[in-house]
Amino acid sequence: MKHTIFCLLSGMMLLASCQKQTEFSYSVDRFYDIEVLRYQVPGFEQLTLPQKTLVYYLTEAALQGRDILFDQNGRYNLRIRRTLEALYTQYPYAKDTEEYQQLENYLKRVWFSNGIHHHYSSDKFLPEFTQEWFVEACAAARVYYDEAILPVMFDPVVMPKRTTQADGVDLVLGSAGNYYGEGVTQAEAEAWYESHKDTSDEPLWIGLNSQLCKDSTGAIYERVYKMGGLYGTALEKVNYWLEKALSVAETDEQREVIAHLIEFNRSGNLRSFNAYCIAWVKDLQSKVDFVNGFTETYTDPLGITGTWESLVNFKDEEATHRTEIISANAQWFEDHSTTDPIYKKEEVKGVSAKVITAAILAGDCYPATPIGINLPNANWIRKAYGSKSVTIDNLVQAYNESAKGNGFNEEFMIDDEIRQRYEQYGARCGDLHTDLHECVGHGSGKLMPGVSKDALKEHASTIEETRADLFALYFLADAKLVELGLLPNQEAYKAAYYQQLMNGLMTQLVRIEPGKDIEEAHMRNRQLIAAWVYDHCENGEMAIVERDGKHYLQINDYDGVRRVVGNMLAEIQRITSEGDYAAAKEMVEAYAVKVDQDLHQEMLTRYAALNLAPYKGFVNPVYRAIYDKKGNIKDVKIDYSEGYVAQHLRYSNDYSTLPDIN
Repeated sequence: MKHTIFCLLSGMMLLASCQKQTEFSYSVDRFYDIEVLRYQVPGFEQLTLPQKTLVYYLTEAALQGRDILFDQNGRYNLRIRRTLEALYTQYPYAKDTEEYQQLENYLKRVWFSNGIHHHYSSDKFLPEFTQEWFVEACAAARVYYDEAILPVMFDPVVMPKRTTQADGVDLVLGSAGNYYGEGVTQAEAEAWYESHKDTSDEPLWIGLNSQLCKDSTGAIYERVYKMGGLYGTALEKVNYWLEKALSVAETDEQREVIAHLIEFNRSGNLRSFNAYCIAWVKDLQSKVDFVNGFTETYTDPLGITGTWESLVNFKDEEATHRTEIISANAQWFEDHSTTDPIYKKEEVKGVSAKVITAAILAGDCYPATPIGINLPNANWIRKAYGSKSVTIDNLVQAYNESAKGNGFNEEFMIDDEIRQRYEQYGARCGDLHTDLHECVGHGSGKLMPGVSKDALKEHASTIEETRADLFALYFLADAKLVELGLLPNQEAYKAAYYQQLMNGLMTQLVRIEPGKDIEEAHMRNRQLIAAWVYDHCENGEMAIVERDGKHYLQINDYDGVRRVVGNMLAEIQRITSEGDYAAAKEMVEAYAVKVDQDLHQEMLTRYAALNLAPYKGFVNPVYRAIYDKKGNIKDVKIDYSEGYVAQHLRYSNDYSTLPDIN
């Protein structure tokens, strides 16, 4: 939804940046298709002591929820992770053997994906060591394991997909995610949600914080995420640190935010969640800010239940200037969109935007993370109270620095003119694309009376990300951005157009295994845009051409491409506003799912020659509170030295809040 995991790894972050290299070492680890990076937290030392203390308390609250996401991603994940960690640390024999190295790499993948399914494709990844070796190694290390985990780990047909979006499949039964109890079907879940739908003017997000289960009589019931309920032991510890944060909150508005969140975690009452969201949107004066709790719904196959995540941050005052300009002109963007006037907001309210520095990443923001967020997700709150949009500048910086000089541009961009334009304007266009996507794209348009937020069902996330991306692409090419001083000239936007369309048509395929369809919502969004626009450029505006046996994107008429982007934006907004599920399904299945196998193999071969990792994520810095003799915090120090393995072992030791099976 508003959580931009269209991570520039699929596009901008795979490309070289022209930013100045620093002494800071970004790369930490590399395994399989993943590179782990560090990120800096510039400006932390300049925060006041109360602000540093607030960051520290909120960081602790963030990390206490780690086990929740593992359990949401699969009911056996915690049991598997803990068994692997025990075997890894207690293994009594030589650790330079091939099998032990395979164990380490598998455990690294489990940590990175918060479970045994790939964090992006959601396909189950299998260990390279054998089941026989695993059983014998556990016996030698005196590590107990539950035999129930063996087929889950080793049998490729058992729980093969964390979240399936395959057409014609029962999306609930076909998904390994732990959002539904044993035996609950898609039809049963959808019927339950329909019968409990809140149709009031200020509706509750039914199902956001619960697991649907089936009792012995076949009746469906909720297990609510709350203290004393499902995930209660974790939420109790989250609240412990939120209570401390309450004591050092910067403003009365921020105290209200934290108080409502504490109550929501305690009671599970969705009215408290609405109150929390409204208070959070209104808190505009605090420098330190945070997201904590059940937020995005991508991983639930029905797009209803929120995954647990947290992001602690503080405002980058200087970089925020560009987002403030966009926010101040939000009504202009809405008025000048290509969408039908009946689908436009008459008055755009409360679009606040800022550039932030991430201080900690947790839950579904860690280790892989978004580079932009726009919340809350409830349309009625956005309409009545507005939204907050953020771009995470220090993570973008880390991605850019790690990608410098990696050879990607030279391999996939068609000529020197395109490469030089990208080197000159790509980073700025990337920032603006994110800003427009988050600040005004997600906040644009309106639903027609009586249209439910759930009307597009399993295609809702793909269509919503498509809508925001199209909005950003359309206005990137507008002279208004030059007038506002956000772009230097009318040529700059072409860098973003080329990269976005090349990525959607071609280069993002390096993230797909041969023979697989595209299922992840953001990847579907990118291909949907690129393939639909390509198909509707009927006058030679763009083409895929072959040179020396390699295929490249060639754009012949950027203005013409923009007109087609505007046409698609109008149709996607119509689908959204009217809740036209049939049209959404038809468009997604026609353009967003299937892969050209020959082109796919070519992309994989060319990419492999560059020896790059298509996915990147992070380790967090470590915050250490320094206490005086009276037990009061007198300073908070930041440490960047912790490695990937050490961090996850420490997290598993210090933030183990849930039983193996919930």
